[in-house]
Amino acid sequence: LSPPPVFAGEHYDLWAAKMRTYLRAQSRWETVENGSNPAPLPNNPIVNQIRFHTEEVAKEGRALAIIPAAHNDVFIKILNLETAKEARDKLKVEFQGSERTKRMKVLNLRREFEAIKMKEAETVKEFADRLSKVVTNIRLLGEELSDQKVVEKILVCLPERFE
Repeated sequence: LSPPPVFAGEHYDLWAAKMRTYLRAQSRWETVENGSNPAPLPNNPIVNQIRFHTEEVAKEGRALAIIPAAHNDVFIKILNLETAKEARDKLKVEFQGSERTKRMKVLNLRREFEAIKMKEAETVKEFADRLSKVVTNIRLLGEELSDQKVVEKILVCLPERFE
């Protein structure tokens, strides 16, 4: 199994997407997304209840152990947090910004998407790659942008020589 993606403090949105995929492959994403609060054991628990409780507690620990795959400067920010959800939420606020900041980033990227044009000396592949970077950044911020709209954008932006 490959090691988790390492976060160096830059490109948070890309790292978060990679980490989400990694945690899903480990069956840990739900623990990180929703938090894990196993119910306390009842008085005189049976063996199956003890095993289940132990496994639920271990899920949180395993998820929390994966999240801090980061350089020391980043790890220090989440060092004292108790749950994987707290660690993810702290990194999200710290490196992605508030919801307002995120909305501003999305607005700027959408403006860039709308304004982008193919340059005369540019190949279709170069233009598609440039457009793809903007689209990927929009999607990494959790915004929807349909493939149909992207294809329409490419077709509308093609110079006359391609008609």
